[in-house]
Amino acid sequence: MLQMTADQRDAMVATCIRALPDEGCGLLLGTPDGIVVEVVPSENVAHSARVYEIDSRVLLRAFRRADDDGVQVIGVFHSHTHSDPYPSPTDVAQAPDPAWHYVLVGLRDVATVLKSYRIIEGDISTEEVTISH
Repeated sequence: MLQMTADQRDAMVATCIRALPDEGCGLLLGTPDGIVVEVVPSENVAHSARVYEIDSRVLLRAFRRADDDGVQVIGVFHSHTHSDPYPSPTDVAQAPDPAWHYVLVGLRDVATVLKSYRIIEGDISTEEVTISH
């Protein structure tokens, strides 16, 4: 399960909308039990509407900040601009950590959809997302 506030969800969606027409992306800092503490936006350095790449400087700063604050990098988020918010074969191949939460923001339709997945050795499972206010 992944837990976040409405403000954190809105920050992910806003990051993804600002990146249009490219995919938006960023990292999630939080606790091992899936509580998001901070959303860390990143430029999509791939500059693509089909793939994303987190800026290496953002990645390094996020890991340092997590160490300093006693939390962890617990996941990544990115948008799908032309398809359903479900991990693509590219997303699965690039999934770096089986402990991470992989959040997808679907922007294809007017109503934005946010879903989270676990990807372990190529197997994809949907996980519940709890939003607190």
